[in-house]
Amino acid sequence: MSPEEIERLALRSAPVHLAVGEPLALDEKRRALLLLASGRVRVREPSLAGAMFTISMAEAQTVVTQTGFGARSSRALIVEALEPSVLRILEWDVLEDAVRRNPEVGVRTIRLLGERLSTCEVRLSDMVHKEVPARLATLVLALSEHHGVLTAEGDRVMLTRFTHQELASMVGSNREAVTRAFRKLKEAGAVKIEGRRIYVIDAHALERLANAERRADRRSAAW
Repeated sequence: MSPEEIERLALRSAPVHLAVGEPLALDEKRRALLLLASGRVRVREPSLAGAMFTISMAEAQTVVTQTGFGARSSRALIVEALEPSVLRILEWDVLEDAVRRNPEVGVRTIRLLGERLSTCEVRLSDMVHKEVPARLATLVLALSEHHGVLTAEGDRVMLTRFTHQELASMVGSNREAVTRAFRKLKEAGAVKIEGRRIYVIDAHALERLANAERRADRRSAAW
């Protein structure tokens, strides 16, 4: 978008400032697009057991999520800041106006939301077909691509530090299971952890672990 268009949207969108750890509960009845102007956030959903499941993570200059477009409005989504963040709430009529003036905005938004949907579908499939070590290996591979840099030794290290609880919320498990899963990944020589930083030291081994399906699924496939 042109600088003029960006300024126009900024003037017509409500800013929300979040401190580290501060949550923002989303109103699913409000038809809007949530944009991340600066910072880093995650979108979470509480489970019936009281735990929080991480749906997605986003960094500055992107769409975080959308509200008010589903057939059901009972999902209680929460956006939590992982660092000081500024979000902007873009109402549906403002978005429609921007798309009419610049169709490329609509094309890119659809592409981005389509990628998010595909990622969610893959994660849902993994939760059905994979054990926790395989789900964790898949997650570590994805995170290392987006949050990792190469070291002098050729390993890939994630600059962002994740706790086992945070990773558990992303793979739909608990902290104890993720700790055991990490033990398997380290025993396979795929990763190492130093100072709460995750190093991918053998990407091929990690890919093999990520592709492992549940044993029950393999027996079913044989039938």
